[in-house]
Amino acid sequence: MTPKRAANSGGAGTRPVIVRTLSGAETRLPVAAFDALAKSFGQRLVLPDDHEYDNARRVWNGLIDRRPAAIAACRDAADVQRCLHFARTQDLLIAVRGGAHNVAGFATCDGGIVIDLSGMRRISVDPAARTARVGPGVTWGELDRETQAFGLAVPGGVVSTTGVAGLTLGGGQGWLRRTYGMSCDSLLSADVITADGECLTASDTANTELFWALRGGGGNFGIVTEFVFRLHPVGPLVTFVAPVFPIEAAKAALAGFREFVRTAPDAVNASAVLWTVPAGSGFPRPFHGRAVVTVAGIFVGEPERGEQVLQPLRKVAEPLFDLSSRLQYTELQRQFDPLFPKGDLYYWKASQLDDLSDDVVSEIEEATHSRPSPLSMIGVWGLGGAMSRVGPEETAVGRRDARFLVEALGNWKEQEHTGRNVAWVRDMFAAPRQLSSGRPNFNFPGLAEDTDAFVRGVFGSQYHRLRAVKRKYDPSNLFRLNQNLT
Repeated sequence: MTPKRAANSGGAGTRPVIVRTLSGAETRLPVAAFDALAKSFGQRLVLPDDHEYDNARRVWNGLIDRRPAAIAACRDAADVQRCLHFARTQDLLIAVRGGAHNVAGFATCDGGIVIDLSGMRRISVDPAARTARVGPGVTWGELDRETQAFGLAVPGGVVSTTGVAGLTLGGGQGWLRRTYGMSCDSLLSADVITADGECLTASDTANTELFWALRGGGGNFGIVTEFVFRLHPVGPLVTFVAPVFPIEAAKAALAGFREFVRTAPDAVNASAVLWTVPAGSGFPRPFHGRAVVTVAGIFVGEPERGEQVLQPLRKVAEPLFDLSSRLQYTELQRQFDPLFPKGDLYYWKASQLDDLSDDVVSEIEEATHSRPSPLSMIGVWGLGGAMSRVGPEETAVGRRDARFLVEALGNWKEQEHTGRNVAWVRDMFAAPRQLSSGRPNFNFPGLAEDTDAFVRGVFGSQYHRLRAVKRKYDPSNLFRLNQNLT
């Protein structure tokens, strides 16, 4: 494809572009400077006067409304290097876009340049070696589709449109967490372009400290242009149980869930979700609009054995209806997609807890009844298993001894209701609540209101080691639109 600027709306495309520097100051650059960049690389460069700009600047979370100075679509590592060189030369703020699914909106910025990796979607599976090479624009749904052709998978998330890059760099937890660990635990190597434009390979044998930091330290250290993952046998069918109970049974359901996961084998991954059955959905019509609690679990292994092992989850209370079945793994990975459409408004926080005490259960039940939006939900994940057996010094994730994760997912549609919904999520994790005592979850940082306190809470004793890696590979903090280590 011939490198080009996006088609623009006419004469307005010759106006200087307002940009933001790393210091936060605004200045103007001539369009000619961006035209020169466009001629040197990839598929397209989109500027504010171009027809496709409004669509190109949108990210998954509709709450994020930012206007970058330019969006540079990259096709390979060389394009990324050229964009980084341009940004350094012009002292521009940069954002790095992979799947653009991060709830805090780190994939875009005001006045800077978005280095857009979403077109870098190459996937190469080696079933004999059980490895996969994955581009930074790939989503989990796309990766699952390719690996499941061979009955293999990488531990991913629970929404198929999530980007592989962002979830992996943040650690990554999903339906396979207790069986095969976190997403970053299956990372074998990564090709990384650092702030000075150097392209490095990081692994257990090369640039080892950088490799350690990439597994849970986020986008602080460079731009990953290729991931190499270890693959694991999964499916194609998994046993899935999902009884749906009335919200009045929340305490009993959560107590039963708590006791079950304490002794569950690694093949079991279970979560509880307190939510409202949406109207117009594929769920039974009599229950549309009703608040419920679902206790869901999967078994990775022989289906008949799975049905037997998971049976106690179906009996923690009297269900309203039951969604249990045997599913294709790829179908399981899409189960939650309709609940999180692109363009809705989202604000999320989460906390890892040592136990799901009765006091915590009471707080969860209380918060469920006070939700401003019926689209919002509270999730409780059982942790442990394989992910807990990775030592705290082995990856940047650090300690993994928490038994549960509690997440508050504020989801709504109307901008005028933003204040109430954000306040609901924040209140759940505000002292002196029991939920405030846990360690924050890296990939759910709200809107990054207090980044320094957040990353200190996430990383704990790993914080100073990560800062040392940051100083080595990004001393000027070029990569700052993330859960930033300053």
